[in-house]
Amino acid sequence: MTGQCPQFYSPPITAQSSLSRKILTNKKKPTILVPGNSNRFQVNVVNESHESSAAVDDNADPPHYEETSFGDETQNRFRISFRPGNRECYDNFLQNGENAKTDASFHAYDSHTNTYYLQTFGHNTVDAVPKIEYYRNTGSISGPKVNRPSLLDLHEQLAKVSFQAQASILPYSFRRSPDKAGAVKFGWVKGVLVRCMLNIWGVMLFIRLSWIVGEAGIGLGVLIILLSTMVTSITGLSTSAIATNGFVRGGGAYYLISRSLGPEFGGSIGLIFAFANAVAVAMYVVGFAETVVDLLKESNSMMVDPTNDIRIIGSITVVILLGISVAGMEWEAKAQVILLVILLIAIANFFIGTVIPSNNEKKSRGFFNYQASIFAENFGPSFTKGEGFFSVFAIFFPAATGILAGANISGDLEDPQDAIPRGTMLAIFITTVAYIGVAICVGACVVRDATGNMNDTIISGMNCNGSAACGLGYDFSRCRHEPCQYGLMNNFQVMSMVSGFGPLITAGIFSATLSSALASLVSAPKVFQALCKDNIYKALQFFAKGYGKNNEPLRGYFLTFVIAMAFILIAELNTIAPIISNFFLASYALINFSCFHASYAKSPGWRPAYGIYNMWVSLFGAILCCAVMFVINWWAAVITYVIEFFLYIYVTYKKPDVNWGSSTQALSYVSALDNALELTTVEDHVKNFRPQCIVLTGGPMTRPALLDITHAFTKNSGLCICCEVFVGPRKLCVKEMNSGMAKKQAWLIKNKIKAFYAAVAADCFRDGVRSLLQASGLGRMKPNTLVIGYKKNWRKAPLTEIENYVGIIHDAFDFEIGVVIVRIGHGFDISQVLQVQGMYFLYSNDKYLLSTYSMPGLFLSAGDRVVYNTDKPPSDGACLFLC
Repeated sequence: MTGQCPQFYSPPITAQSSLSRKILTNKKKPTILVPGNSNRFQVNVVNESHESSAAVDDNADPPHYEETSFGDETQNRFRISFRPGNRECYDNFLQNGENAKTDASFHAYDSHTNTYYLQTFGHNTVDAVPKIEYYRNTGSISGPKVNRPSLLDLHEQLAKVSFQAQASILPYSFRRSPDKAGAVKFGWVKGVLVRCMLNIWGVMLFIRLSWIVGEAGIGLGVLIILLSTMVTSITGLSTSAIATNGFVRGGGAYYLISRSLGPEFGGSIGLIFAFANAVAVAMYVVGFAETVVDLLKESNSMMVDPTNDIRIIGSITVVILLGISVAGMEWEAKAQVILLVILLIAIANFFIGTVIPSNNEKKSRGFFNYQASIFAENFGPSFTKGEGFFSVFAIFFPAATGILAGANISGDLEDPQDAIPRGTMLAIFITTVAYIGVAICVGACVVRDATGNMNDTIISGMNCNGSAACGLGYDFSRCRHEPCQYGLMNNFQVMSMVSGFGPLITAGIFSATLSSALASLVSAPKVFQALCKDNIYKALQFFAKGYGKNNEPLRGYFLTFVIAMAFILIAELNTIAPIISNFFLASYALINFSCFHASYAKSPGWRPAYGIYNMWVSLFGAILCCAVMFVINWWAAVITYVIEFFLYIYVTYKKPDVNWGSSTQALSYVSALDNALELTTVEDHVKNFRPQCIVLTGGPMTRPALLDITHAFTKNSGLCICCEVFVGPRKLCVKEMNSGMAKKQAWLIKNKIKAFYAAVAADCFRDGVRSLLQASGLGRMKPNTLVIGYKKNWRKAPLTEIENYVGIIHDAFDFEIGVVIVRIGHGFDISQVLQVQGMYFLYSNDKYLLSTYSMPGLFLSAGDRVVYNTDKPPSDGACLFLC
């Protein structure tokens, strides 16, 4: 081998993950090197069949596994083993390897080119059950090994031609339509941060935060803000953990919950979450319309009356917002950026106004710039009649919601796994700092009560009970006996008065309401479209269709528009608002519970890249959300739970045909395993004895009567295993056995028979039954009774069959297993009947004891199982099952 560049032998890869692939290499000796051309270093992939053995040196040692990580595919670099002195040959290969892709036509699933197995991947797995055909050993007697697609192939945006060619190869759950050219995708700033900040900063910041500080004081006011932030922060951490656990598609909160807890929870919360967003559009638009109507009142420009003016302005506004949304996500994103700039200017305008010296008019209304005496006076609470800590908290908490505004458009994000955690958590931090800053500043500048009369100044010798305003030269003591119009407790426009330029605060209110309405108008159709695509509610399939390069849910937009318009025309949302807040809180609670449940179930698929979370903190967050629901409004919380429970029961009853690998499935396995282990510690007792049967039915559908008789004495509460023995050449038997396992177990489930199906391949029937008798069961759940049919043809059967039949009975006794031999007149085996298509079995409601029927070509007697092949079954209260 001296002087030549060796060829590198790369055996077939047998397993792959998102981090590494296992390559067969020699562990005792260096990698197998075969002399070759010194000018070309080539990766030889062994053909994965029996003939591949010819390509390998017969004297080579058996290969072992070595963990090998792949690097960047664009540079064709990967970790290899080389012999001393030959490194220049490998460097030469890395240079010449650039042409590997151009030397032959590359196909995504071609295992015989030099570039196969050199592809890299950096995505998490999609929701699909692994196919055993992809993981078989080379030369398995169960069938040929199928070359599975790599994760890169599954996640890359394949071209349309390639997609059509691969559609027949990929499993259905892997198929993805080719992305349309020019689709708009957003980064974490524009897609998540901007939306969350706009949705969290609502009108509460400008017209209610000052009142909250007046009621609760600066201390409790900050505590209320921090308590609300704690709920949203825990939910944000849980959202980030779930979002980084796998590939995130469109659907936001619905997608995260449904893929974690299953379609039952996801389907129920997805529908009410989409509805809540649709009604929220009306709430925000009505808030905008009320502000406009107040301005019209001041200028004496009312159109009709306040209620109808709100309806008119709200209807016009929602039509304009619908036009922006339908125009496309790009236009909507631009509008959001503009609204954020206006909102930031308004907030900055407030902070600037606090340091501008106050004039006499503002002082008479309670604004004195920063004063230590005002801060001390406003630090403690001063609740008015009917108000308390929790009532004030219930009013403020909706202002902290909106953290899912970015996650709701997860399908339009470039990298949801990075954008959702970063944008959501940063938005929560920035908005919390702003809320706390505004609360402290307004509490340190403005007194609780003020008359607005510039003549209410202190006269020499007057005693005003040492209030902060008294020390600053104003007497507002009469506000204790009669209502005043100004101050933190009375004037909702305090921020406008304090700011440097009042109209900018009004612009900020407009920006906050319109941005929140726009975000909700986009979120509701996106979530609803994802719910309809999963076909959980079949009647809503109409709204699953998308249009344009971004797959816009135009039908969902118009449905949201109709719902929003209906509630705008009501023009009174005080009743519906608590229910909507509870709908959002229910979503937050389930997201937290999803994170806890996935961690608690110890699912192998739960590996979030975002590690800053804790399962018990998530559980605490879920409980906290439920508690806050009752704090805000107890009857609204009860209505929310009733609606969610009804939808949960409906989805459970319908049993949608989906398999998302939820944590509920993982927990079922863990619970079953724990219970089976716990059962091994239980002592046997005669009072707890129950027959646990192993039934030699062959295929369960070929001897259903034998199963029925077995269940007659197990009463569906004992272990029942339907067994089948495949006798013959092992390769053929194993292939036939494996191909029918799932189908026969499915038959048992479909016919509601509580039994397991087990099969073995053996050289003779007795050996197979002996294996079943010894190996069947688990722990305490082991068979103690063998149920077999009576051998009718014992007079004519070969001697070998008779010996096997009798030997099975003796084997059962040897293994201390009881034996039940069952006999009926016409025998149990109906396999010949099953070969005729269109055959039906008629089951009686009374343990199959049927009265005599007369049907063409058949004579039926009492006690017989009825078989017929006519089009019309008899109608004497019997149940009909198609086999």
